[in-house]
Amino acid sequence: MRILILGGTGEASALVRGLLALDAGFAPTLSLAGRTSQPKAEPVPVRTGGFGGPEGLAAWIAREGTNLVVDATHPFAARIGANAARACALTGVPLLAIRRPAWTPEAGDRWIGVPDMAAAAAALGPVPRRVFLTVGRQEVAAFAAAPQHDYVARAIEDLALAVPRFTAIRARGPFDDAAEAAFLVARGIDILVSKNSGGGATYGKIAAARALGLPVVMVSRPEKPAVPSVPDAAAALARIVALRPEGR
Repeated sequence: MRILILGGTGEASALVRGLLALDAGFAPTLSLAGRTSQPKAEPVPVRTGGFGGPEGLAAWIAREGTNLVVDATHPFAARIGANAARACALTGVPLLAIRRPAWTPEAGDRWIGVPDMAAAAAALGPVPRRVFLTVGRQEVAAFAAAPQHDYVARAIEDLALAVPRFTAIRARGPFDDAAEAAFLVARGIDILVSKNSGGGATYGKIAAARALGLPVVMVSRPEKPAVPSVPDAAAALARIVALRPEGR
């Protein structure tokens, strides 16, 4: 059973490991967008880079004899999600998405909900603040529109932002609550900006902000196509096993 996993997330890695552990005739290929220069090594064939839109993805699916596509991309990877839905519609190959649940505010949270990065920059307000950005390399440029703030940004890749005061920190999670709280205090952070990514790997900063009484500008997820979906890798694995051809 040839499976194309559109990955770059912990769920994709967990699904790869689960499929290999079953040793039941599965042949997964992992596809990465190529935005990270040093991705985590995976024990399956890995392809990197775009497919050339939905038509290019459909051609790849047909050429490789793919039996199933799993969209295990980041909740904010809207374009590849739409491309996968269109490509699978073109080829008739089933699509399964792993859609991790979004975070929801708890008692003590001071969230400022916004629809996108431009709105997040505006939500910081006119008065200079010490801002912790955890939005990624693709989105950080939006904050050049608010140069009055003092920014600290953390991401897997190197970051740059055209403002007078900007500190980039290169690090890979997960980060626990206590470490995040210590980081926020040591850096003198006044406010956080975060994507509502969901999951546990980066939730420590949200819990730390709650404990310290700090506001969080929370960017909502983009819309994705309505396709069959499950919340995690374990559920995806169970669904894939159920889809296995007879005799496998």
